[in-house]
Formats: sequence, structure tokens, C-alpha cells
Amino acid sequence: MNRLKDKVALVTGAARGLGAAIAERFAEEGARVIVNDLSLDAARATANRLGGHAVAADVSSSTSVTAMFQEVKKLTERLDVLVNNAGISGLEGSNDIAERVARMIRQAEARASGALPEDALDGTVETSDEDWHRMLGVHVDGTFFCCREALRIMAPQMSGAIVNMGSIMGTFGRGANTPYCTAKAAILGFTRSLAHEVVQQNIRVNAIAPGWITTDMTKPFEALHPMLMAQTPMGRLGDPDDIAWAAVYLASEEAKFMTGQVISPNGGWYMSQ
Repeated sequence: MNRLKDKVALVTGAARGLGAAIAERFAEEGARVIVNDLSLDAARATANRLGGHAVAADVSSSTSVTAMFQEVKKLTERLDVLVNNAGISGLEGSNDIAERVARMIRQAEARASGALPEDALDGTVETSDEDWHRMLGVHVDGTFFCCREALRIMAPQMSGAIVNMGSIMGTFGRGANTPYCTAKAAILGFTRSLAHEVVQQNIRVNAIAPGWITTDMTKPFEALHPMLMAQTPMGRLGDPDDIAWAAVYLASEEAKFMTGQVISPNGGWYMSQ
């Protein structure tokens, strides 16, 4: 308890899923939490439950992010923690998810048997300009825009912690969703570069690269879950709390010697470093 006592933390995309779990643990650890989401009503529902504040913004829009931070400045004179969690899977609104997942399973089974898949997913060829730009807009632009505005607050106060949400797909890479993997890899590179840039202002910048976590975003891949669990040494998928506790650590003084790092709670599905 009280690992984040008296700290002010903004968590983007925090109305549900990983963001909501992070915001909840932050509040329990003593932080004053500001919950962002695209929907103000959704953000308020989570913020009210946690005794926090709600702000709305489309993080892919610099204008929207700037307006959001103007609201943040009205709520608080300081910002101690920023968690860039807002993200999309790229499958939102898609009506062929079941078929795509079935093709992924057939492809994995074919490879396991040493055969060539007959209906491989040509993710790059099938990606439209709009889908590509939306994926990078939400993840990469959103992370950049929010960091830029947060630093206008953190740099003068000479302190702060930024946690960017990467993914195991940004470290390991996987076909069929190349735009997502690309966006998450870019976030990890940005994290390292920014960590170098702002260290003299006593601002730490780190990233989390979650493995397969049970959330609304991974629910469409439910048919793949048994295969994924079999590939995971711990034998299970993660839950949002596994990521929330990692964020608490990176935001706290316990991580005072951590910057430019990527930690990956993934049950051993991918091991690195």
C-alpha cells in the first residue's frame, strides 16, 4: 500500500481492460488517478468508481490531446505518472474475425506438421491505407502526443515517470497483423530514445510488453487460447492484474534505477535479455 502515495497519474484508454486494471491498482496504492478514454461517459464510470477524474480524448489527434491536457492542468498543478495504454487491435468492427482466426489456426497446424499452409494470411497485402494509418495513429502518434504534452508539465517540475504500452508482438513479431506489430515495435524504440532525452530532468521512461492477456481485445481470439496456453511455460494466459502490477512497479520509487527498459509479463511465451 501507498507505493504511489500523493502521486498524480494519467492513464489513457482506461475505461476498461488493462487501463482500468492499472488505474485501479494505482488508486489502491495512493495515487490520484485521471482516467482517459475516447468516451467521456465510459471514462467517468471508471473514474467515479476509483474516486478519480475523467477526461476524454482521441489520442491519435494532437488537437484532442492538447485539449485533454488543458483539462488535466485545471485539475492539477503537477503530473507524476503517465501511462500510454490506449490502443486498438485493428479488428474493431470487422465481420470476418472468426474466419481470420480459423485461418490462423489452420496455418499454425500446417506449420506444426511440416506442411505449407494453403490459405496463409496475407496481412500486409490485405491492409488498407486507412487501417495502416489508424493503427500507427492510435499507438505511435498517440504515445508521442501524450508524452509531448506530459513533458511540458514534468520537465519544469524535474520529475516524472512515463510507462508506454508495447506488446510482445513488438519484440517477437508475428505475421497476420503486421501493422500492430510495427506500431508496438515503434513504441519500444521511442521509449528508449525518449529515456535518453529526458533523463537529465529526472524523468524515467519505460515500457511494458504484455504477452497474451485475457481482455476484451483478445476475446475474438478465444479459439486460439488453448494453443497459446500450450505454448506458454506457465500454462495460462495472463490477466490484467499481471500488467497492472508491472505498471505500479515502473511508476513507483522502487524502479528509480529503471529507464529505457522493457519488461514483458508473458508467462514465458517469449524470453529475451
